[in-house]
Amino acid sequence: MLAACDKPADAGAGATDTVSTVSTEGMWMPSQLPQLGDKLQGLGLELDPKTMTDLTEFPMNAVISLGGCTASFVSPEGLVVTNHHCAYGSISYNSTEDNDLLANGFLARSLDEELPAAPGSRVYVTVDMNDVTDKIDGALSEGMDGAARFAAIEDAKKGLVSDCEADPGHRCEVYSYYGGASYYLIKQLEIRDVRLVHAPASSIGKFGGDIDNWMWPRHTGDYSFLRAYVGPDGKPADYSEDNVPYQPRHHLTVSTEGPQEGDFVMVAGYPGSTNRYRTATEVDNNFNWYYPTMQKVLADWSAVIGEATAGNKDAELKYASLVAGLNNYSKNFTGMLEGYGRSDLLARKRQLENDLQAWIEANPESAEKYASLITDLQELVNEKQSTQERDLVLRFMDRSAMLSAARDLYRLSLEKQKPDMEREPGYQERDMTRFTESMKRIERRFHPQVDRAIWTYFIERYNALPETQRIASFDAFLGDSASGKALQEKLSAMYEATGLTETEARLAWMEKSPEEFRASDDPFIQLAVSMYEDMHAIELQDKAMTGRFAELRPRYMDLLIAYYEEQDKPVYPDANGSLRVTYGLVKGYTPPAGTIQGPADGNDGKDGFVPFTTLRGIKAKYTGEDPFDAPQALLDAIEEKAYGRFYDEQLDSVPVNFLSTVDITGGNSGSATMNGKGELIGLAFDGTYDSINADWDFNDNTRAIHVDVEYMLWVMEKVDGAHNLLEEMGVAAESVAAETAH
Repeated sequence: MLAACDKPADAGAGATDTVSTVSTEGMWMPSQLPQLGDKLQGLGLELDPKTMTDLTEFPMNAVISLGGCTASFVSPEGLVVTNHHCAYGSISYNSTEDNDLLANGFLARSLDEELPAAPGSRVYVTVDMNDVTDKIDGALSEGMDGAARFAAIEDAKKGLVSDCEADPGHRCEVYSYYGGASYYLIKQLEIRDVRLVHAPASSIGKFGGDIDNWMWPRHTGDYSFLRAYVGPDGKPADYSEDNVPYQPRHHLTVSTEGPQEGDFVMVAGYPGSTNRYRTATEVDNNFNWYYPTMQKVLADWSAVIGEATAGNKDAELKYASLVAGLNNYSKNFTGMLEGYGRSDLLARKRQLENDLQAWIEANPESAEKYASLITDLQELVNEKQSTQERDLVLRFMDRSAMLSAARDLYRLSLEKQKPDMEREPGYQERDMTRFTESMKRIERRFHPQVDRAIWTYFIERYNALPETQRIASFDAFLGDSASGKALQEKLSAMYEATGLTETEARLAWMEKSPEEFRASDDPFIQLAVSMYEDMHAIELQDKAMTGRFAELRPRYMDLLIAYYEEQDKPVYPDANGSLRVTYGLVKGYTPPAGTIQGPADGNDGKDGFVPFTTLRGIKAKYTGEDPFDAPQALLDAIEEKAYGRFYDEQLDSVPVNFLSTVDITGGNSGSATMNGKGELIGLAFDGTYDSINADWDFNDNTRAIHVDVEYMLWVMEKVDGAHNLLEEMGVAAESVAAETAH
């Protein structure tokens, strides 16, 4: 049994009445913060919400995107803090059998010791955000079918992006909000030279591994440091020894004190996607078909990689980041299903749609405006779901890195025959650097034996499709070798004959013509060419359907907003990868009955989960074996109670992780957790098992998990000796008196 936590008895799930009754739902656009000003300041925000709408000012300008994760500048010299798992690919990329940085950790004690991050790594600094709804809507007209609507929206977006990117060094994108009811053009400085600065050993950064993933109590030091570099002229540039650290306009001050229970916290970041406004039918299908199917696919996929990499350290390192992601999502989907089974989400969705229909019919103006909207949307959803088995399988057929590369390269040759503005997104000149890096990146994430095993698994799933959903060109390719020994012989011959395993060969194909592809005897290129027409036809069908949704979703969201406005309820848009601000309070919670297994660090064993864990929990969980291993230096510091300035008197230890009620999702990983002054007091890195359904449904038990800044700084100081980074962040060395106080 784990050791009991010494947190005071009144620090359980029930705190003050104020804490227990405040709703903190919402991933808000910075422009919406003034609407919430009174509430935010009442909870503890000391900044002016009006100034937080300016993305070029503090603190928004200090919060950056890594393209899938969030991070923040924490020094004037471009030092970036994010999660360990967000830098996992770069740590893995720089690891070798002789120097496994995942196992050993990494610290650059000077700029010249910093290592290039994985190819394609980026730091995106948002510099502008403009409403362009009128420009998108102006390209649309009554009576457009789905294909025409899709094309008109895409062309309008391309034009806006092209004009925006006339400013060198910037990446621009048009984001849709409220299902396409509004559009914003977001401009970001794109920093292309990113370097790995510091990461603790995985036995700290990933302590607890997949077992503790999504769980509480948690004791994970999920942090790492990168640095952004630019050319000597201060502008974005490719990697060069002549480059210099980027000097951000603003950076976050790193506090040496974390929060206390009941404190206000806010998180600014780039959440990926949520589905809070989906229909009842979509909820039903996702939880009763998609998630159960994906949960099995991901678990099988991970097992296939595990078997294929067994005894091969090089292959294991190449696929480590992918396996970590697969296991994370597999557990996520399992939790989704369990949470859904305990909830009344579907019933509430159905009731909402009934209420909306009644509201429409009760108002002549609404009846005319929204008429058959709910029914029309329902029919379109049903149509989309009719091919979902095929769509899922085809989505994963490209998990062969060789087939994926061949198809991308052949598509590039076709797109290059068109004027740039007519090319498919992803194949324009603006995309060529990314495209090139994707071809280079394969080298460090590919092993033919493993790739073949993965592809075999997905071919077997394809073979199970009904005849009506199969692809004629792929069936012709399989011929009499669709399974078993014959399939393995066919695939083995393909991998032996292809030249795409070589980086230089892939890069050379970027310059070849469609005719050269059609004349090639490379088996993967032959397959890509033969499948193109069939796959392109499906792509056009998908675009037409997307265009039809682009007509109905905005109207549905318009209906929802009008309905909620009558209830004086502001509506935030679903997450879409753009900058959002969420807020909450540090607070524990009471999980479902039977979850608590007796007292432990972070768990009082009676009232529920308390909001903090401590160093005691690391010691209690330690087994000496992955995933509950830990560096000896960390264990020694715990044993010696070398807490120093990070000692918390109430906890009688150093805090490790804490819970809050902030509303986050994937993409928020690495987000700065700030106090009311905008100081960094932690990093968001996960949610609890009872919060997994938050992509669909926020409730009173939704909790985010954060690394406490005190644990991060304590490890850097006491375990890894990262004094150069502490000094750079302005965290002054503690005095001898403070050092010996405990």
